[in-house]
Parts: sequence; C-alpha cells; structure tokens
Amino acid sequence: MGRAGTSLGWGFGLLRGRLWRFNPAVAREYVIRRFRSKVDLHIDYAAELNEQQLVAVQSEPGPALVLAGAGAGKTRTLTYRVAFLLEQGIAPEHILLLTFTNKAAREMMERVRQLIGRELPDLWGGTFHAIGNRILRRHAERIGYQPGFTILDREDAKDLLNACLGESDIDTKATRFPKPAVLCEIFSLAANMDRAVGAVLATHYPWFAHLEEPITRLAELYQQRKRAAQVMDFDDLQTQWLRLLKEDAELRERYQRRFQFILVDEYQDTNQIQGELVDLLAGRHHNVMAVGDDSQSIYSWRGANFRNILTFPERHPGTQIFRIETNYRSTPEILEVANAAIAANRHQHPKKLVPARPSGMKPALVSCHDAHEQAAFVAQRVLELRDEGIPLEEMAVLYRSHFHALELQMELTQRNIPFSITSGLRFFEQAHIKDMAAFLRLLFNPADETAFKRMVLMLPGIGPKGAARLWQEFRSALGKGSGTPTPADVAPRLQALEPSVPKKAKPIWAQLNATLAQVAAPEVWRNPPQVIELLLDGIYDELLKAQYADAGNRRDDLDRLAAFAGEYGSIEELLGQLALLTNVEAETAAPRTDDEERLRLSTVHQAKGLEFRVVFVIMLCDGMFPSHRSVEQEEALEEERRLFYVAITRAKDELYLCWPLLRPMGGGDYMQQPSRFLGEIPPELLENWNLVSESGVAGPWS
Repeated sequence: MGRAGTSLGWGFGLLRGRLWRFNPAVAREYVIRRFRSKVDLHIDYAAELNEQQLVAVQSEPGPALVLAGAGAGKTRTLTYRVAFLLEQGIAPEHILLLTFTNKAAREMMERVRQLIGRELPDLWGGTFHAIGNRILRRHAERIGYQPGFTILDREDAKDLLNACLGESDIDTKATRFPKPAVLCEIFSLAANMDRAVGAVLATHYPWFAHLEEPITRLAELYQQRKRAAQVMDFDDLQTQWLRLLKEDAELRERYQRRFQFILVDEYQDTNQIQGELVDLLAGRHHNVMAVGDDSQSIYSWRGANFRNILTFPERHPGTQIFRIETNYRSTPEILEVANAAIAANRHQHPKKLVPARPSGMKPALVSCHDAHEQAAFVAQRVLELRDEGIPLEEMAVLYRSHFHALELQMELTQRNIPFSITSGLRFFEQAHIKDMAAFLRLLFNPADETAFKRMVLMLPGIGPKGAARLWQEFRSALGKGSGTPTPADVAPRLQALEPSVPKKAKPIWAQLNATLAQVAAPEVWRNPPQVIELLLDGIYDELLKAQYADAGNRRDDLDRLAAFAGEYGSIEELLGQLALLTNVEAETAAPRTDDEERLRLSTVHQAKGLEFRVVFVIMLCDGMFPSHRSVEQEEALEEERRLFYVAITRAKDELYLCWPLLRPMGGGDYMQQPSRFLGEIPPELLENWNLVSESGVAGPWS
C-alpha cells in the first residue's frame, strides 16, 4: 500500500496488531490523485482577460513569477488565478492568498466570491500579519506562548520598552539615548530585515552606533518581557510564525501539505522574513505564484528586500516568468517616458509597458527660475485645467520629500486653492517645525509661556509638572530685570534655573543655554537663516535623532525652513509669516466637507497604487530627486530611479516634470542641476515649456 508522503526520521505503524517500524530511506512516495470528471468552466477567461493575463492565469502548476507592469491589471490577474484554481477542482482550503493590506485582501476575496458565485469560508486570504496571527493562535504553545496571547499596538510597545529601560542598568543620563519610539523602529527594522540590532544601527542609525551594546541588551530584555507577559508586538506575528515553522518539522509539513497553491500580491515589497515564509511554505509543492513589479520596489527604508523578486527564479528552479505589459492607464506618450526612465537600471527583470489607449499630449519638461515660480506655475496650470473640466481631485502634485512642497503650499493657500496632503500634516503643522518655532518665539518674546514649555518638554526627564514649575521660576527671574526682556536675557535666566533642573536633563540644559546665548548675539540674531542653522547644530539636531525615527527627513525639512527664512529680514517678520500661514491652514481645513474638491499633494511613496488624470512632479533637481543620500550608492540610486518611474506611471492623461534653476541656501541663491533622471529621457519624448513673465521677458533658464 502506498503512502502519501514520507516521515522524518524513523516512522511507526500497526501491522496485524504488532508495532512495527519502517525506514523512510527505502519508502517511496505515492500520490493519490482525486478523481474528477471533465472540468466545466463557468467563467469565460478568454473574454475577461487579455492574452498575457490569460496565459498567466491558466498556467500549469509550479513556481511562477508574474511581472505585472504599472496599470497592467495585476489584481485582476491574481483574482482570476484563484478562481481558475477553484474551477479546476482545487479545494479552497488548499489555497493561500497573501496580501499587504487588509483592504486589498477584502477586495480580492470578495471578487473571487463573486466570480465563483458562492461563499468560500475555507479559502485563506489576508495580510502576512493576519495569517501569522491565525496560525499562532492555533499553535503558539509549541513556542512557549499561550493561544490567548495579546498583541501590543505601537503605544503599548513603547510603554513596555519604557518599563524595560526603567529596570535595566542602562545609564540614559550619561549620553543621549534613543526614545522608546525610535527604539521601536530600530527593533522593528532588525526583525523585518532579519538582521542584528548592531547592523541596523550601523546602516540606518549611525549616530547611535556607539550604543550598540546597551541597545542590544535592551532588545533582549524586551523580548524576555514580552514572553513573560504573554504578549507579542506586530512584528512577532511574522517572526514567531517563521520560528514556529522552522523549529517544528511536523507543523511545517502540515502547512506545506495544506497550502498546495500559494499566491502573493505585491511581491516586490516583501521583506526578508516574508520572503522566507513564502519559500518555506512552498517548499513541498512549489506551486507559488508571486505577482509584482520589480520596477516599483521602493520601500527598502522600511525593510523591503528587493532581491526577493530579483532572485525568485534562482530560489525556485523551473520558474515560469510571465510578463503582463499592456497598460490601460496612461497614454502612449507617458508610457514612452516611463519606459525610458527605468531603462538605466541594471538590476531588473526587463519589461516594456505597451499602451492600450490612444495618443495624447507629450509630457512637459518645465524649467523654472526658482521654487516660487515653480509653485506659481503649478497653481496657475491647475486652475486652467479645472476650467477645462478636470476636477481638482483628479490632479496630483508628487514630490520626493515633504519639504519640497513648502513654497507650493504657500502659493495654494494664498490663491485659496483647496488641497489635501496624503503624506501627512501641512509643512508648518509638523511637530519638528513647531519645535523650532518655539525656540524662535521664546527668544523673540521671553514672556511666551507656551513656547517655553514646549522647549523644555523636549528635554529628557522633564514632564508637564516639571515644565510648569520651571516656567514659574523663569517668569519670576524675568520680572527681576529692568526694562523689556530681550533675546540676550533668555540664556542667563535659564542658567539660573540649573539647580531646579532634573538630573537627567542637566547635561543638555547647559548645551541649551550655550546655544541660545550664541544665537542671541546681535550679529547672529539679525540673520534668520543663521539663527535656525545654529539652533539645529547646537541643540535640536541631537534632540531630533533621539526623538524621531525619520530624523534625517526632518532635518531636511528644517534646512529648508532655514533657506525659507532667508527671504525675511528679521525673526519678527519670519514668525509673523509662520503664524499667518499656520492660522490660514487651520481656518481652511476646519470647514471641509466630504464632497469638496481638493488638489492632492503627496510624496511619491504615498501615491503608489493611485492614479490621476494629471500629475505634476516637482523639484526634479539632482540632490533632491534623486535625494542627496542616494547618489553615491548604486543600489540606492536604482531605487530612486524606480521611485521616479512610479511617479511617472501615476499619470493617465497629462504629465508635467518641473525643476527650479535656483535654490536658496544659507542666505544666498545657488544654481541647481536638473535631475540626472531627466537627462536619461530622450529629448524628443518631452515638450519643453519655457516660462515667460507677464512682461514678455523669458526667464534666465530659457
């Protein structure tokens, strides 16, 4: 009698009432195939899918890599593949569909249900975290957890890390130690990349590299505390699931047998742990279909491993590669630019987007004098297009980093053009911008209680009660002086409070006093950009790194604020403009209604997966897009090029690529070079737009 599988090690069975054992080395596998009559397909796949999609959907079992270009119907291909497997007689419980968002999972599961025409309770589909949670609930005791373990959200994780810090012997007073929010990001990145904490510090947080030993120790304590409390954080749902499969051979084989067909959405975004999970689950049948687009792999900064999709055929011998290149989104002219933009990447699975739509206008290359003129162009063109019948919500302005849209936000606000920001708060509402404004406000007006409290609350060891007590002492010290307090009065009064400052804050308190005294010098105070740069370098950069996981991006914002300050002759003028802009933003945001048109402003990262009739890509200058951090490393530069490709492929009808010639820095204007990515696009694919002022005189860029 044949066996449907072999055992690991020696196996045991019953023969005529006696216990016997067999040696798997001489056993052979005999597969029982379920009998079924001829398949009667209810779905007309040839009518529903194009030729490339159809070939992928109806492909033979085995490993498959489906390279679905932007706008080529990736989700459609995936859902029809699931339906096809079900119609072929594959039981729903033998299919696993892995996605990246709950929304995508719900939409695909519902679409499959509609195609098949019945409920599918046994079909497993969901995010990696959701499936991990489902499996761990069933088997957590095998790795020392109870099935009733609880899951920590980010705030819970920070609280537990705080408790770990409190019971450790780490002296956080001796040096600036990362805040729990930053520690959460460090530990999460280490988990998702399957790397040691020290390696993550070296590559992503070099300013904390000297603290590798205590941070690593803290990570170990955090793991111990989680286990003792029977809790898991979000990353554990993947790492503990992987551990379970690696350590428990019987369970691993059970799920390998169960999930005979595995389908993965957005495969280019998988991290190291997710890649291993897929490979491990597919290790028996190798019926894994990975669907994605390597040209849209743009999330390495949060742990995504681009090499998962690049090396898939090497890890799964016999892989069939299907290219789905027919694009239903964009005009042929936009697709020509997209194909040219990505061509320079050496590490990719080559593909070429083919248009399904009729011809349209050429993408425009718009050279501007500076960021203000760029903003004026975008605002004016948006209004023109709206007059032509294109609603604001069908237009988007995309940029590499949030600070690139500073001048544009100002211009749109002044013109009363409503806009929303997908990438987060408006520029002047961000915490780090308001922190810097607090330093400036207190120096300009030492009686500003709100600014004082915001400033001291940034320091370690000072809470609301401590801030209130220090404010009372500071106000009393101010009252003892003669005349109206000036910026020069702030540092000496703060110095006098040193005995009342908590021990943990004393080292940085002295640093704060020295920086504020330097800034208050008359020759410095009259130079707003220099004031901000000195505050950054003297005190706030250190606070940024300890407080925020994305300190580098926030530093870029503040450098841009310093450049913006160069347009004002005094701190008083600058603070007045900041207050006006912030209040206008608050007023315009308040009465918003659901049906109100709004222009979309977004980073390219946040815009992935979206599409718009009109797209403006701004600040296409070398050092900005691509970012200055990426230009020295080939891998990083190629990811920036993929990001540019994603920006281009968001556009359906019209595309405007904009770059400013001048950039204010340190009180002066500096010439900029157009992005190297623009130089990689053949000139004949673009239409040059030279901006002309109302006087009829062309700018110096023409």
